[in-house]
Amino acid sequence: MNEAPWFTSSVIYGIDVRRFADGNGDGIGDFIGLRERVVYLSHLGIDCVWLSPFFRSPFADNGYDVSDYYSVDPALGTLDDFLNFLHAAGEHGIRVIIDLVANHTSSEHPWFQAARRDARCRFRDYYVWSASPPPVAPDNKTAFPGEESSVWTYDELAQAYYFHKFRHFQPDLNIANPAVRDELLRVVDYWLTLGVDGFRVDAAPFVIGETGIEHADPRDPHGFLREMRELVEGRRRDGLLLGEADLSPEKLRPYFGEGKLDLLFNFVLSASFAASLARQKADLIGQALSIMPEPPPHRGWVNFLRNLDELNLDRLPEDIQQETFAAFAPDEEMRIYGRGIRRRLAPMLEGNQTRLELAFSLLLSSPGVPLVLYGDEIGMGEDPSRPGREPVRVPMQWNAGANAGFSTAQRARLIQPIVTDGPFAFKRINVEAQREDPRSLLNRVRAMILMRRSHKLFQRGRPIVLHTRDPALFALAYSDGTELFVVLHNLTEAKRRAEVELPGAIDARLKDVFGEGEVELSGQHLTMGLGPFGYAWLHSGRKD
Repeated sequence: MNEAPWFTSSVIYGIDVRRFADGNGDGIGDFIGLRERVVYLSHLGIDCVWLSPFFRSPFADNGYDVSDYYSVDPALGTLDDFLNFLHAAGEHGIRVIIDLVANHTSSEHPWFQAARRDARCRFRDYYVWSASPPPVAPDNKTAFPGEESSVWTYDELAQAYYFHKFRHFQPDLNIANPAVRDELLRVVDYWLTLGVDGFRVDAAPFVIGETGIEHADPRDPHGFLREMRELVEGRRRDGLLLGEADLSPEKLRPYFGEGKLDLLFNFVLSASFAASLARQKADLIGQALSIMPEPPPHRGWVNFLRNLDELNLDRLPEDIQQETFAAFAPDEEMRIYGRGIRRRLAPMLEGNQTRLELAFSLLLSSPGVPLVLYGDEIGMGEDPSRPGREPVRVPMQWNAGANAGFSTAQRARLIQPIVTDGPFAFKRINVEAQREDPRSLLNRVRAMILMRRSHKLFQRGRPIVLHTRDPALFALAYSDGTELFVVLHNLTEAKRRAEVELPGAIDARLKDVFGEGEVELSGQHLTMGLGPFGYAWLHSGRKD
């Protein structure tokens, strides 16, 4: 593949369909409502959406407990509704990727129900069973400490224990069984045939059997990813496989490359963004960029400020974890699993628009593919009364009308309450109000997205972290030898003066593309003042 694939220059937008837009008035977001909001996504500059699971499910874990891989959950609409959305997105140049939950199913899935009832049926080997729970290695713990006490649960009907890395109602599939891999490949084939552009592979390390038990295949650990890659390329040559693998950097390299995954979430950089914003020091961002493995050509990292899970600080040093918790989650109920923060970006930054713009500037100017979580572009709040990781899953706030424009249903029928009180109440924070204000967060984020997408130097240029001699400043440059883009960030609440040496030859026409601040050049030496939590995007040369 000589030409860079589409996803290397994308900006991805993550959506929980059930909480985005209700099109039929039943109080639950659906594909009818999502289709009606495609124009908004296009205006924002988004060219790829990632949909969290929308398959038939008990929704005990927001759809990650799948009971039928081939159907749209009735609460979200019909297959025709999904296809209508897919076609509308395509008409606006927006690609669509969906979640592939291949590590486990719901305990209500027919496969598991059959496996429980008959130890001799073929579905028994679709899961991992034991007559007695085998010894568990100390590091093989549940993914949800405090919610699950063990990775083994006894089933009375089966008279055996089954393995689950996640919750007890999410039994792990036995990926070592070729029949299971074939079933999952049929799922991939089905949705590709319907027209999706790729998949987010949920819990990728567990999908390939890195769960610490005997069913992992030591002969070819990444074999299933290669099978998946081959199928995707056969059906859609430019199809995307985006992997969720929250592992240490040295363990991530094998997931990239020919026959494997195209993109991987950058959990290390996400935690470093948070810690740097909390400490008002930039060193961790540069460190994170330097320690991550260099992706092969046309492969890369997906960067994010927040996603729909907890903000995981587990890979930060203990003292920095505590500083970050103290700044962004001072109360224990704001934390979860001993490792994460269960809050939205805007409340973490106290709704300070200048800091929110700074955070988005860090995200949208870093090397890799940016991911924006729905609602963060307007500084949406959270619902701390919700259990577990659900506080961030609040309904989208479209306007100041009834139910924030999310639904026409009576308030009691909504999937969950709208944020009605405090600084993030929907009458203060909503799309309609911000679209009319040229200085709103929404329009600032939109300007950054469009600027990034209009400058191919962010993809073809070589990223260089510039030395600033000031721990509060982070400076990054992109250069292809003839053109230069420099991005400056001040992480503190005090004014700063940035002084950096620019890489390579540069003319005297370095321009602030957002039109703020003065630029001083003396040969290759750049000096520029930055206000509190200020940022600047500076460009020399032609625009693509």
